[in-house]
Amino acid sequence: MTTPAPDDLLSSGRRRAVLAKLPRMYRADGSPIRVLLVDDEAVLTSLVSLALGYEGWTVDIAHDGASALQAYRDARPDIVVLDIMLPDTDGISLLRQLRELEGGAPTLFLTARDSVDDRIVGLTAGGDDYMTKPFSLEELVARLRGLLRRSITTTSEDDSHIVVGDLTLDESSYEVTRGGDSIALTTTEFELLRYFMRNPRRVLSRAQILDRVWNYDFAGKASIVDLYVSYLRKKIDADRPSMIHTVRGVGYVLRPVE
Repeated sequence: MTTPAPDDLLSSGRRRAVLAKLPRMYRADGSPIRVLLVDDEAVLTSLVSLALGYEGWTVDIAHDGASALQAYRDARPDIVVLDIMLPDTDGISLLRQLRELEGGAPTLFLTARDSVDDRIVGLTAGGDDYMTKPFSLEELVARLRGLLRRSITTTSEDDSHIVVGDLTLDESSYEVTRGGDSIALTTTEFELLRYFMRNPRRVLSRAQILDRVWNYDFAGKASIVDLYVSYLRKKIDADRPSMIHTVRGVGYVLRPVE
């Protein structure tokens, strides 16, 4: 793997000044955000840990899968940064094990591989985001902040229900039901559904969805929208009348069943 050069990750002065201007993020109870950083490159983990420390976040470091599992059990992190290639396992297998534990923290994959197939494999395995090495510190922080904004760990707003037909989404408890049946969603799936439900009967383009749900231009890969819409359909529309519809050449729309 290629370890990002220190200057690419943390320049003295300028990058610190940029980070200092960003509003701090905390857990709902006011305690620091907790990050689990899993990578076998000691230089990288040291630099990224230092950088995230400027955010006021607590960072737990693991250099292999076994220690990552233990750290996850002990720390119950709010978010995970996970290298796909580890000395004793691969990140995708490790993520499956982490998701079996209580919590299900949003996860950002790190890897030196940059093919479309690799990105799709990482995301279909349950990852919520994906970055390739070398990377910029500003982008890493921005993506982590975006995932945290969509996580219940930082939500402090009052109970809020969105109802479209027989589909209900509770923004406070992170629960989704259709016809009274509970539906389990990942962090990204939940945010995508929330965007649809806040805009019922409105056709949303892939570009609009990318901007709102992923909070950045996903390297122009609108295919990631199609992928996650397919996930939602399997969960929301399974064995039921369809609510999520494709508008060819435009995008997607959520409509209540008449």
